[in-house]
Amino acid sequence: MPTILGQNQYGKAENRVVKITRDGATHHIKDLNVSVALSGDMDEVHYSGSNANVLPTDTTKNTVFAFAKEHGIESAEQFGIHLARHFVTSQEPIRTARIRIEEYAWERIEASDANSRFIGSDEVKHSFVRKGQETRLTQITYDGEKWEVVSGLKDLVVMNSTNSEFWGYVKDKYTTLKEAHDRILATQVSGRWRFNWTDDEQRMPNWEKSYEQTRKHMLQAFAETYSLSLQQTLYQMGSRIINNRSEIDEVRFSLPNKHHFLVDLEPFGLKNDNEVYYAADRPYGLIEATILRDGCEPKIPVDLTNL
Repeated sequence: MPTILGQNQYGKAENRVVKITRDGATHHIKDLNVSVALSGDMDEVHYSGSNANVLPTDTTKNTVFAFAKEHGIESAEQFGIHLARHFVTSQEPIRTARIRIEEYAWERIEASDANSRFIGSDEVKHSFVRKGQETRLTQITYDGEKWEVVSGLKDLVVMNSTNSEFWGYVKDKYTTLKEAHDRILATQVSGRWRFNWTDDEQRMPNWEKSYEQTRKHMLQAFAETYSLSLQQTLYQMGSRIINNRSEIDEVRFSLPNKHHFLVDLEPFGLKNDNEVYYAADRPYGLIEATILRDGCEPKIPVDLTNL
């Protein structure tokens, strides 16, 4: 035979499941996009077309919805763990299950209160996060013995309107960029972090608290770092997570530099004192790096699109 079968997997992608939990008049929403990929003893279906070892992808879809009812959705990670364990332990030909989940957040709309008071501003007054834009992510892989959980987020847009510089860089005959000693620093964060929970004998992390705290430390590092480069800020974001979250051993970020250029207003007889900017969507600088706990090996793919 001149050819052989390489790595293969199959499943049902992008199952949109919304679970409403009713606590009296108060409702809670979990909105997930779940993709299932299964691999194992699947050679024969490729060689001869025999489906003897094939669990239909429609069945994997039905399992996602049934498990939302049977197990609820405590967190994206926990839901993915339930699914992965089920597929590997209930179907002998299946050796590995990979569950990818995107979670879309819903903010509760609070009723107006005539007696409410305004909350005072925090000390950091130059950092912003666009509300309601981020997508929470997780990928759970299980081979019947070991777990790998990589969680993260994408499309989290953040900005520092000051406390950022960029100067002292290499210049050649093609360099036209002017040095900046007070600039806007903005990026759209895509990040993944790998947990050191790998087997059922270990204590499982509190997935919801872990996400909330990881996101908090990441944003605080972005806000509190006086940045001389986006690389420096990226490293501080990852280091803050590693140093504060013992359940995480590896963080990888992909940060596009959302450039904001000062507009030349001199033709109109106006001085632009770091006030009016042109927001350029492309081309953009793309800064990527992995931050590891000392002694740990990197496992998150360099190209995040491969997750």
